[in-house]
Amino acid sequence: MLASKNVPDVKLGIVAVSRDCFPIALSERRRAAIVAACHERGLDVVEVSKAVENEQDMLAAVDEAEKAGCNALTVFLGNFGPETPETLIAKNFDGPVMFVSAAEGDGDLVNGRGDAYCGMLNCSYNLGMRHLRGHIPAYPVGTAADIARMMADFVPVARTVIGLAGLKIITFGPRPQDFFACNAPIRGLYELGVEVEENSELDLLVSYREHEGDERIAGVAADMAAEMGEGRYYADLLPRMAQFELTLLDWAEAHKGAKKYVAFADKCWPAFPTEFGFEPCFVNSRLVTRGIPVACEVDIYGALSEYIGMCASDDTVTLLDINNSVPASLFDERIAGTKDYKLTDTFMGFHCGNTPSCKMCGDRAVRYQLIQHRLLEPAGSDPDFTRGTLEGDIAASQITFFRLQCDSEGTLRSYIAEGEILDVPTGSFGGIGIFAIPEMGRFYRHVLVEKRYPHHGAVAFNHCGKALFDVFRYLGIADIAYNQPASLPYPTENPFA
Repeated sequence: MLASKNVPDVKLGIVAVSRDCFPIALSERRRAAIVAACHERGLDVVEVSKAVENEQDMLAAVDEAEKAGCNALTVFLGNFGPETPETLIAKNFDGPVMFVSAAEGDGDLVNGRGDAYCGMLNCSYNLGMRHLRGHIPAYPVGTAADIARMMADFVPVARTVIGLAGLKIITFGPRPQDFFACNAPIRGLYELGVEVEENSELDLLVSYREHEGDERIAGVAADMAAEMGEGRYYADLLPRMAQFELTLLDWAEAHKGAKKYVAFADKCWPAFPTEFGFEPCFVNSRLVTRGIPVACEVDIYGALSEYIGMCASDDTVTLLDINNSVPASLFDERIAGTKDYKLTDTFMGFHCGNTPSCKMCGDRAVRYQLIQHRLLEPAGSDPDFTRGTLEGDIAASQITFFRLQCDSEGTLRSYIAEGEILDVPTGSFGGIGIFAIPEMGRFYRHVLVEKRYPHHGAVAFNHCGKALFDVFRYLGIADIAYNQPASLPYPTENPFA
């Protein structure tokens, strides 16, 4: 689990509703059974005692939930439910709301029948009439144990929605020239309720210089050395990087404003290493380990996606280039026959060195940026200010590759694909791994290329596609693409190819 003050804690409550022509005791009894089932699975929930039959009940129940500290709610139709009061909960409660309903079977089918299966239809209809958002699970009807599972599944969705409502993305510098893939309208951020603060690289440099001699530098440098281990860092570089880490952390605290949570999107080349004296990648990796994404190349929607991934997966994340194909010779030698993948299912995900060290193989180390060294330092010289990347192969793991992006027309769209990082040495440089996603070749062409997504993708280190899909649905994202199986052609796929 990710322990970070930059990610919200969810306190989930449950409110039972009841149509006045049904016994209210039926909803209350079924609500109590759900709470007991939640406790059995270790899920702590607040049982709102006020059951809702009318609008005054609704106001009282919302007030009770908020006074108990709830920031997310489950509205439970223990019977058919009152259509107006139950949907107005979503309007009056300040947080994400899920709607579920009771299955029959815990009583007779005369006095003990609740008809919540029917009531859920009218609940959904009324939410639509009022243009209110509410999460409705894939099959929202269930027993107490079923609904306890739905509530557990709702927690990462709620955590993400709450986090986005309190998020500010802080940027430094314009997007690099010829990296237009990192440019996108910020309109989509405002539609999500995310704030953005755009600054100059000079603002960052001034703040960095003001931290020179900071008494905390030695302690941060020692922590960096302990994280990497002897022989895996440049001792002379640690004070510079520690100074930069403190600069970002202090900036975050001073610039949150009305928001609670922060992510960064920073320009990291070509001027950064020459002026700051190092590459920022290792520092970026340390911050994201603590739940504060720092996206490379001022990729605002990359930072947004990373933050979403942390909330949904309850773990740290990374941002990688969908970078290069796997050589056929490497595939044939190390992968073919060991896994049920085709060559086109694989690719290498790479970045200069921003992946958290805890997600990398044991030989990871702070090194230098080979490409920037070629570009910025004299040929044949020892690396100097291009040092600071965290390099090595990314460790084998389940992954979810995803992104939420605002396109050139200002429309938010997304993709999600689950797969894995293979336990196969890359033989390359940077922070890099061999990724395998079923039907990646088709997904690459008919989603990533066809829909003009940028080269950066966010990576969660577990399978959290279900939660991400529900998050994007809750946010109102109409286009949620995924890696479709071979039996399901894409609309743009040539049937004769």
